[in-house]
Amino acid sequence: MPQPKLIDIPKPTRYQNAALNYYLELSGSPYLHYGYWEPVPASGEELTIAQLRTAQEAYAAKLVSFIPEGIKTVLDVGSGIGGNAAYLQERGFTVEGLAPDPFQQEMFVKRTNGQAPFHLTRFEDFQGTHCYDLILFSESSQYMAADDIAQGAARLLNRGGYLLLADMLRVDAKYHEGIFSNCHVGSVLHDALVQAGFNLVKAEDISAQIAPTIDLGIGTFRTFGLSTIKYIADLVAIAVPPLHAIGRWMFNRWLKKLIVEGLEARTIFDQHLCYEIQLWQLSEKDK
Repeated sequence: MPQPKLIDIPKPTRYQNAALNYYLELSGSPYLHYGYWEPVPASGEELTIAQLRTAQEAYAAKLVSFIPEGIKTVLDVGSGIGGNAAYLQERGFTVEGLAPDPFQQEMFVKRTNGQAPFHLTRFEDFQGTHCYDLILFSESSQYMAADDIAQGAARLLNRGGYLLLADMLRVDAKYHEGIFSNCHVGSVLHDALVQAGFNLVKAEDISAQIAPTIDLGIGTFRTFGLSTIKYIADLVAIAVPPLHAIGRWMFNRWLKKLIVEGLEARTIFDQHLCYEIQLWQLSEKDK
């Protein structure tokens, strides 16, 4: 297999890759998405990694339930580590992956046993040689501009083709700074897709079914993350006091705000966002 073309990976993406490696080792899951918890756990119920893996499998099935009959070719944009692609592949779809990250390319190829092509590029720069029946954006729309999603999908789809989008969306346009602020304002994305010639076929709000994953993440971090940070800080304070002083200053300067906000993620989500699965169809006259 030829070596992947080198791409200049931005520092935020390298941070994300480190987080992905941590997540994969922690969860042992072939998926990176929030999952679909059904039934929704009762308030205060203990949540486990095993339940998360079950929810993530259910999420893949939920996505497939939105795919109309007759769909054969799928472009999985922002395909992550290939979990959704492998699930689709096993059910007879012809899938291609796309992402600008060699780490995700490596994982995708492994997950699909090298049987699905992968395009190492940004969606905005992708020059496809053929069109697709369906383009999937599963928790990847937030990394692209609304117009780029709409116009790129319109260009790459067959006549009457479909766009399947599943992601967090901002219902509060005034929320524009914080951990979820890169998510699209739902109305803005909707207008961009309509302008590009898409018609909304079906939409479902699954906020309640993904929220337990946020709770699980917060609970896990409270139990293991904070205690680990404190333990390391205590060791450094004993072994190298000057370094501990510098570390405390850096923590208060850059990390404390992020951690506090992360622990409030569920409240922020409930107040300002929702999670929807949307199926859009490209008007044949526009193609």
